[in-house]
Amino acid sequence: MRVMSVSVREAPERKRFEVLVDDQVVGFAVYHVEDGRGAIPHTEVDPAHGGRGLASELVHTVLERARQREELILPYCPFVAAYIRKHSEYLDLVPIEERDTFGLSAVS
Repeated sequence: MRVMSVSVREAPERKRFEVLVDDQVVGFAVYHVEDGRGAIPHTEVDPAHGGRGLASELVHTVLERARQREELILPYCPFVAAYIRKHSEYLDLVPIEERDTFGLSAVS
């Protein structure tokens, strides 16, 4: 069984983070700044690479980078919001007044 090399990189020239398998881009998370906060409107992974946890690894890296930069985020992408619901340690990255917008007000 061949071991895949998985990595995530920021591609600021394309305003996205990319997940790579064996140095080939197989998915991405788009971001832009909105009112001083990082908005994440879309995350996508090639269906041929689905079911391997690549989207979760991608979102984890995006959220960790936001934490390192002390940035707040707006998870417009339903997958990102669902990830935060499942991993409540990232809830503090979403502004309190915006949490209801993303279905995160009941997360503790």
